[in-house]
Amino acid sequence: MIQKPRGTMDILPEDVGVWQYIEETARKVSAKYGYSEIRFPTFESTELFARGVGDTTDVVQKEMYTFTDREDRSYTLRPEGTACVVRSLIENGRCSDTMPLKLYYIINCFRYEKPQAGRSREFFQFGTEMFGAAAPQADATVIALADSFIKELGIKDTKLHINSIGCPECRPKYHEALVKYFSDNQDKLCPTCKERLKTNPLRILDCKCPECKALAADAPKTIDNLCPECEEHFGGLKALLDNAGIKYEIDPHIVRGLDYYTRTVFEFICDSIGAQSTICGGGRYDGLMKQLGGPALPGIGFAMGITRLILALKASGVEINSDNAPSVYIAPMGQAASIRAFELVEKFREAGIYAETDLVSRSLKAQMKYADKTGAGYTVIIGDSELESGKAQLKDMKNSTQTETELDKIVDYILNEVR
Repeated sequence: MIQKPRGTMDILPEDVGVWQYIEETARKVSAKYGYSEIRFPTFESTELFARGVGDTTDVVQKEMYTFTDREDRSYTLRPEGTACVVRSLIENGRCSDTMPLKLYYIINCFRYEKPQAGRSREFFQFGTEMFGAAAPQADATVIALADSFIKELGIKDTKLHINSIGCPECRPKYHEALVKYFSDNQDKLCPTCKERLKTNPLRILDCKCPECKALAADAPKTIDNLCPECEEHFGGLKALLDNAGIKYEIDPHIVRGLDYYTRTVFEFICDSIGAQSTICGGGRYDGLMKQLGGPALPGIGFAMGITRLILALKASGVEINSDNAPSVYIAPMGQAASIRAFELVEKFREAGIYAETDLVSRSLKAQMKYADKTGAGYTVIIGDSELESGKAQLKDMKNSTQTETELDKIVDYILNEVR
């Protein structure tokens, strides 16, 4: 038997309802904040992610699904969405549009990781990006959108963690302090972090190895090494969140996993879903547009993993009704009745009502069992006598009552009942 690749999933019909609920809520909340949907290719030039995400990140070094096509060009299945959006805006000449540009997307991404609860190799994201706004009001707006979306879903017990990781002006000073601290404790670092010390010491703060994590707890903090402009920006964000009543914790250990982040970084945490407790991660990336060949447009956004949101919904006790029961089932007896039943079912559907009839030549008894199994609201049996009289008994399956109804008026009757 051929099986799906490890780290991927089948989303079966009975499970799709919660996915649709999340996607519809994402679209509704995004529209409320003035965001428009953007769609882009599933695979891109490998260079896009090497330059945009950062060639020293774990994503680029260890986790990308990269292949060479028949003309020896290197492509990669998208591991994230932000670099793709930036590439699209540059290529399509949208960087001169009225600012800010506010975009959202719902996509699948691919990373070669160890599959576990809340983490898979093909995963799904709701993401947003805002370009052209450098003020802390933009940061606060993006965080408010994420907060509003989480609350709209009904997820409870989440915490917002924020931090500032500085800018190209103050980052070198912080890197020096970080390198000195970890160099003095190099023997306690894992092999991967010993390499990170040479290439990207900021990544050590994000290591999940217990020894590195304990060491990072006492490492120099980014917020203690900010330049005056970054301090002012972070202070402005905190004031805006305070005034809006959005509670937060300052977490100096948030650095995010991609190189393009600057200044504000943030996460929404839901401890009730286990080890993979981050349901939203984002931040500012003011240099990414220019780095990929566009103008110097500031940017900020976030991404939320949909499977983790589903775990959080379950932990919050939110139940999504995904039943798709027909409003009416028409059970025909005989060829002539079957033709009339098909005609009536199509009229129901034209009126916006989900209706079913027999398609597999079941007996009447089997049809009634099937109608009951589907959860149909009403059933009606049509045979020769019903065709002759033009009337039939409409049975309410909930309370077992029956009403005689003219076949020509049955659609209007059900329309009045379901409204």
